[in-house]
Amino acid sequence: MKLRRCEFMKISKLFGNLKPFAITYISVIAFSNFVFVLFSQTVRDIIWSFFKDAGGIVILGMVFLFALAWLFKARPHKIPKQYQVIVFDIFGKESQIDGLRTEFKNHDVAWSFMKFYKKSYPLHSFAMVTKQKNSPKKLFSNISKSTNIEFTIYNLSVILGSNLLLENTKKT
Repeated sequence: MKLRRCEFMKISKLFGNLKPFAITYISVIAFSNFVFVLFSQTVRDIIWSFFKDAGGIVILGMVFLFALAWLFKARPHKIPKQYQVIVFDIFGKESQIDGLRTEFKNHDVAWSFMKFYKKSYPLHSFAMVTKQKNSPKKLFSNISKSTNIEFTIYNLSVILGSNLLLENTKKT
C-alpha cells in the first residue's frame, strides 16, 4: 500500500501541528524530573547532613556542659578531720563515762561506736559532733533515749553551747 501524496501531507500536517506540544511535553517532563531529583535527593541530603552535624554538635556541647558542671561540683570540700561523741545523762546534762572512746577520725566509725554505746548504756543519750579549728562544733547526729522533743532540743542547745534553741521552744 502506497500512500498517496495527499494522504502523506495530511499525516505530516497532523504531526507538524503536534511538534510544539511534543516540545512542551518533553520540557515539562525534563523539568519535573529535575525538580524531583533536586527535592528527593539533593536538598534532602544537604538538609540531612546539616541536621546530623548540628545534632552531633548539640550532643557534644551537652557533654562538655555536664563535664564542666561536674568539675565545679566535685571540687574538694572541707571534710571534718575529727569527730567526737558526747554523752548526756538522764537529765540531759553532758557527762563522762570512763572507758568510752570519744575521739574518732572517721564518720562511720564514730557513728558505729555511738550506736553501740546506746545499746550498752540505754539511760544515756549520745551525740556526734565535729571538731575543727576556728569553727564551732557542728552536730552530725543525735541518738536520744526518748522521743521527747524538748529533751532533744535541750541536748542540741547544750552541744552547740547556745540557749537560743531552748528559749524558742519554751515560747511555743
